[in-house]
Amino acid sequence: MDVIIIVLSLMLAYVLFKHLLSFPNRGKNLPPGPFQLPIIGNLTNLGKLPHQSLAKLSQIYGPIMHLQLGRLSTIVISSSSVAQQIFQKKGHAFSIRFIPDALRACDHSLYSFAWLPIGPRWRNLRKISTSNLFSVNKLDANQHLRGRKVNELIVYVRKCSQTGEAVHIGRAAFMTSFNLLSNTLLSKDLVDPYQDSAQEFKDLVWNIMVEAGTPNLVDYFPVLKKMDPQGVNRRMTCYFQKLIKMVDGLINERLALKGSGTTVENTDMLDELINISQVNPNEIDKILIKHLFVDIFVAGTDTTSNTVEWSMAEVLKHTETMIKAKAELHQVVGKGVMVEEGDIYRLPFLRCGIPLNELDMEEKGGISVAKLHPLCVLATSQVV
Repeated sequence: MDVIIIVLSLMLAYVLFKHLLSFPNRGKNLPPGPFQLPIIGNLTNLGKLPHQSLAKLSQIYGPIMHLQLGRLSTIVISSSSVAQQIFQKKGHAFSIRFIPDALRACDHSLYSFAWLPIGPRWRNLRKISTSNLFSVNKLDANQHLRGRKVNELIVYVRKCSQTGEAVHIGRAAFMTSFNLLSNTLLSKDLVDPYQDSAQEFKDLVWNIMVEAGTPNLVDYFPVLKKMDPQGVNRRMTCYFQKLIKMVDGLINERLALKGSGTTVENTDMLDELINISQVNPNEIDKILIKHLFVDIFVAGTDTTSNTVEWSMAEVLKHTETMIKAKAELHQVVGKGVMVEEGDIYRLPFLRCGIPLNELDMEEKGGISVAKLHPLCVLATSQVV
C-alpha cells in the first residue's frame, strides 16, 4: 500500500511540474479571465450549468474573456456584436471547430457535415444537402408529406382516445418527426407507433445527444484519451455503431433494389445521393452518405420532440393559454378544420402564446433534456 501511495505521489508531482514548466498560454496576449488553478485551470468555474456560469462571469470580466479548461485554452464571446463579426465577417478564420472526443467515435468527425473543416469535402456536402434537402423547392415539394404525417398523428391520438390509452406526447412527436425525415430521405416509415420501435429509436438518438453533451475529462486532458475514464467514447461508439448499421442496411437494400432493375416510384434523397456517388465517387461515397444520414436523424428529431413535450406541458399548465389558442383556431381556421401550413402565419397567438422564458426546460451540460416524468395525456373525443 505504501509503495502505491509513493508511486502515485511521484506521478502527481511529475505531472504538476511538467504543467508548470509548459504552461500553454505563457507569453500570449489573452483577454482577462478568472484566476486559474494549477492543472485544472477554470474548470471549477463552470458549475453544473456552464452557460449560466459563463453569463455571470462575463458580467465581471467583460464580453470577451479567457478561460483555461484543463489544457484547453478557451475564448468566450458574450457580445452579440462581436459574435456577429466572428461568424459573418471572419467566418473562415474561425471555421475550425474544437471536436469533442465523443464525436470522434467511429471516425464520425472525419465524415460529419457538422464537424468537417471548410474544404472540398465540406463544400460538396453543403451543396448536396442544400440542393436535395434544404432548398425552398424541396421544402415546398414535401408539404404534402408533412400534412400526411400530421394526419397520421391525429389518427393515432384518436385511436388512443377510443381505447382510453394515454398519449405519450414526447414519443408521439418523435415518431412523427422521425418518420417525416425517413420518408424524405428513404420514402418509408422507420417507426411504428403501435410497436416499441419508436421508444427504441428515441432512446438511441437521445443517448447520442446526452453523450455528446456530457462534460468529458478527455476534452480537457487529452493525455487521458486512451483511458477514457468516464466511458463516454466507449458508449458513443456503441450508439453510433447501432445507428450506422441501421443506415447501412437501408442503403444496401436500396442498392439491391436498383441493381435488380426495379423502379422506385418517387426519387428520394437517398436515390439522388446514390446517383451522384455512381457518377462522381470523389464527390460523395457510401461512407459519407451514412454519416450524413446519422447527422440528419440525430439533429432533426429528438430536439423537436422534447420542445413539443415541454411546450404541451406549459399549455396544459396554463389553462388560459389553452382557451385563447382554441378560440384563435376556431376564429381563423374554423372548428374541426385541419390546420394547414399557410394558416400558421395567421395565428399570432398560437405562435407567440408561450414566451420562451416560460419554458422551464431542465438542462444538463447546457442542453435541454427529456422530462424526468414523460408527459402522458388522455385524449378525448372533443373536436378542437
